[in-house]
Amino acid sequence: MTHPYKGKVFITGAGPGDPGLLTVRAAEVISGADVLLHDALVTDEILALAAPDAELIDVGKRLSDGQDQTGRQERINTLLVEYALMGRCVVRLKAGDPFMFGRGIEEVRAVTDAGLPYEVIPGITAGIAAADLCSIPLTERYRNTAAIFCTGHTANHSSAHFRAFIDVMKAGTPLVMYMGFDTLVPILARMKAAGLPDSLGVCAVSRVSRPDQKIVYGTLSTIGGLMRESVLKLPVVFIIGEYARPEFPDGMLFPNSSIPLNHGQAS
Repeated sequence: MTHPYKGKVFITGAGPGDPGLLTVRAAEVISGADVLLHDALVTDEILALAAPDAELIDVGKRLSDGQDQTGRQERINTLLVEYALMGRCVVRLKAGDPFMFGRGIEEVRAVTDAGLPYEVIPGITAGIAAADLCSIPLTERYRNTAAIFCTGHTANHSSAHFRAFIDVMKAGTPLVMYMGFDTLVPILARMKAAGLPDSLGVCAVSRVSRPDQKIVYGTLSTIGGLMRESVLKLPVVFIIGEYARPEFPDGMLFPNSSIPLNHGQAS
């Protein structure tokens, strides 16, 4: 029987890490892939869903490995096209959601430029997962009607975009920040200088949804010290706003487990 997806590329979201949060469609294409190009953050449990004869290629981008990230992305784009032109079913497995700070659209452009069919499969992004697992409502009826998703690490190393965010945050809109571990201190200083209160809540969630997930609660003034005490592992997602406090601390559990989360809290 001919494989129905020969020569097709799937730009696929792997979710935040827990294999139980993978979508049914994502699990389906992973199990049928001939070639699977995956991020470094995709867990072994999810990779184990691939067929025994599938070719697994780690194309994870790491800022600390000294390699040119633009060149790495071009290599990924080339591999997607080359394998699909060979008639292979190719899955590009990306942590979280493919289009949430994931360069998924660049890969779609490369595939379409080559005239190849593709499908994008959404994934649960770490920011949404972190908020849900901490029972932090990013929106709530009668209180706030929007949420901001941003990155703390930009291509030009600028934090100027936070100027616009701060005005919206003053109205009660929470901010979810990815890739802000190394830039957190100057970003919080900018927020305080712009008039956000020292007491505004900050929730840091390390390794969202994984067995070693860790949560630290604090404020604009205390979160830096609390994080140093807790020694959080990357990646870390930050939720900043009125809601980012442990409203239900006794109810927070590991996904699919009865083991309480290890979380710190500001006094």
